[in-house]
Amino acid sequence: MTDPYRPHRVAIAVAPNGGRRTKVDHPAIPLTAAELARTAAECRDAGASMIHVHVRHPDGRHLLDADVYGQAIAAIRQEVGDGLVIQITTEALGIYSPAEQIGVLKAVRPEAASLALRELVPDAAAEPAFAETLGWMKQENVLPQIILYDPTEAVRLAGMIRRGLIPWPDIPVLYVLGRYTVSQTSQPADLLPFLTPDMPRFSHWSVCAFGQHEAACVTAAALIGGHARVGFENNLHLPDGTLAPSNATLVTTVAKSVRQLGYDLCNATDVRDTVARQG
Repeated sequence: MTDPYRPHRVAIAVAPNGGRRTKVDHPAIPLTAAELARTAAECRDAGASMIHVHVRHPDGRHLLDADVYGQAIAAIRQEVGDGLVIQITTEALGIYSPAEQIGVLKAVRPEAASLALRELVPDAAAEPAFAETLGWMKQENVLPQIILYDPTEAVRLAGMIRRGLIPWPDIPVLYVLGRYTVSQTSQPADLLPFLTPDMPRFSHWSVCAFGQHEAACVTAAALIGGHARVGFENNLHLPDGTLAPSNATLVTTVAKSVRQLGYDLCNATDVRDTVARQG
């Protein structure tokens, strides 16, 4: 007999800083363009195919700014070339309006961007602006990823696809297992509500998780068809609870796990091609 099961190739994204933590939380959190570039190279070598980038004010506060994004992207590109997909965040963090978020996205025109559904489409009245933004992203070849914090948001996004508000028949999503709260620790079972039989299916879905079980959560996702996002944005610890020395160590942990289970890793070209095929 032959085994019909063929493991898919797993993409690992690194989210090395987020918008909240500073060097008080961990001295290796990258905040400047130069630090992001060094971290990008280390994580690429460890097995990452994408970097999810936040930029900061000089005092460390969360920032959405086209010029600062441009500096960070240029520094990363100089360090890694095309070896990583560079994805910017449009996260508001309670500071920016949807119009400001979209304005920065269009000013940067990045290779890829993540958009939180709950931030950019808080109600039905915001749907036309969101649809227009996604249409612009498709026209400009900006790779999208929709951030979903709750299964009801996945249902809502699927409904928008059915109603023709999304200019692709499918769209990459990120399931967030947990919330940005003190001592939040995600568990692999937190993924299950997103994957019940009555839930919509997206062909390219990733998972991020909080706390020391991050690697277990994203590896569980990989085993059933998903992809992984790891890094200091959501987690500072190794599976044994000790402080991780670097973002690259978190990438290495997951890369080693999925490879030992018979899965290959995607490179940046694989990610670009896979997402492009969805359009």
